[in-house]
Amino acid sequence: MTTVDYPFNPSADEDRLVPDPEADALLVGAVDLHQHPGPSPFPRRMSILDAARDASDFGFRAIVAKSHHHSMVTDILALRSAGLEGLSTEVYGGIALNRTVGGLNPYAVELALRMGGRMVWFPTLSSAAHVSHHENHDTGFPTPEVDLRPNEIITILDEDGAVLPSVRDILSVIAAEDAVLTCGHLGITESSALISAAREAGVNRIVVNHPVFVVGASVEQAVAWARQGVFIEHCAIMYFGRPERRRDLGELLTFIKEVGIGQTIISSDSGQKTNPLPVTLYRRAARGLLDAGLPEPDIRQLFGLNAEGLLLK
Repeated sequence: MTTVDYPFNPSADEDRLVPDPEADALLVGAVDLHQHPGPSPFPRRMSILDAARDASDFGFRAIVAKSHHHSMVTDILALRSAGLEGLSTEVYGGIALNRTVGGLNPYAVELALRMGGRMVWFPTLSSAAHVSHHENHDTGFPTPEVDLRPNEIITILDEDGAVLPSVRDILSVIAAEDAVLTCGHLGITESSALISAAREAGVNRIVVNHPVFVVGASVEQAVAWARQGVFIEHCAIMYFGRPERRRDLGELLTFIKEVGIGQTIISSDSGQKTNPLPVTLYRRAARGLLDAGLPEPDIRQLFGLNAEGLLLK
């Protein structure tokens, strides 16, 4: 087992020093669709290269570097000659459609995907659901380290509730590139409209991110989306992160049981300065799910096989 000397908050990962070969074995072949390395306006613990090295040490198949503010595709390309090419873990990026990339911008989507990106996140920080949740709850989101203007809300629907032409343009690009669409932080109504429009446009790879956080989806709603072929992603940070912010593991187990192993993905959603590292969270999730009685083949599917089928062509 290898540990990496990161510059921030190493105490968050002390349990990495505790041997758990059974959990470690389940990380081999994992695919993390949701990591938050730097560079970012938000404070981060790790760079893209740091994250890839750590994942490679534990046998991850691939990771996805996500920024709420910019496409990381060019960052990844620039780092290939600086060490990424020599690692066993593949690193992918994409683009989140917030104000800082022009919002619902098909030009930015086309550029990101045609330069090797694989994921398109619809509005996160700029979604109505996120802005409302952030105003009324402690979301845990960090404060930017650079001065940025507030996010204006971006909706994917017109006044009559129809999907905007710009959204359909973006969906046609995603379909043409066979990329992965995620609903970002859109609420239930917008997510459902987006999923239906994506299916009409021929998009085959669709993910709903963390249904219990910001999105506000029930188990029943997640099941309905899964029946449309959508994958439901749950984030390990919410159940295995800092003790004071953890949700009940029973909630996750209920979602997995009702939605089904075949349509569920576990990602980390980590990299923030004060949180455990992604690999730490996967180790904790492996141990927690084993102790809860999930069979090893099911955990491998949640950790890697489902996400691999989505991400890799």
